[in-house]
Amino acid sequence: MDYIIQPVVDEDREQIVELLRRAWGSNRVIAHGRVYLADRLQGFKAVFTNDSKNRDDKFLMGLITYTKDVDVCEIVTLDSLVPGIGIGTALVGRVDAVAKSARCKRLWLITTNDNTNGLKFYQKCGFHIVAVYPDAIEKSRELKPEIPLFGNDGIPIRDEIELEKILD
Repeated sequence: MDYIIQPVVDEDREQIVELLRRAWGSNRVIAHGRVYLADRLQGFKAVFTNDSKNRDDKFLMGLITYTKDVDVCEIVTLDSLVPGIGIGTALVGRVDAVAKSARCKRLWLITTNDNTNGLKFYQKCGFHIVAVYPDAIEKSRELKPEIPLFGNDGIPIRDEIELEKILD
């Protein structure tokens, strides 16, 4: 499958909201006690392309959203709709490049304890686990009650895990 990575633009917002609702339950994402409206963040999309000039022949295959603050950059969401073909790696690579060009010293993210595939993926991308916040999801559910009790492989969703990549 052929895809291209492009910056998110305003015309993408409706499609992004739909992806976020399917993947995250809504466009609201909670991490470290903070509420993000992920559809309003900066990001990159992976778009299937069949080399047609017709925009209708393109569809969203992946999305990454992020924030930058002074010398740090945080990945807020990452979704790949077609696993195993490099979309996630390409999207993380684009944010990594943005962070480096902005002279950020740190690229980081929060995930949950049930995201075992994500933990493997991020470590392969050079991230290190730097903190675990036991029972942090209890507080997150106060802000977003639709966070399920159980996640991947039936694992209870309880803890936040912080990963970081120090940038040169």
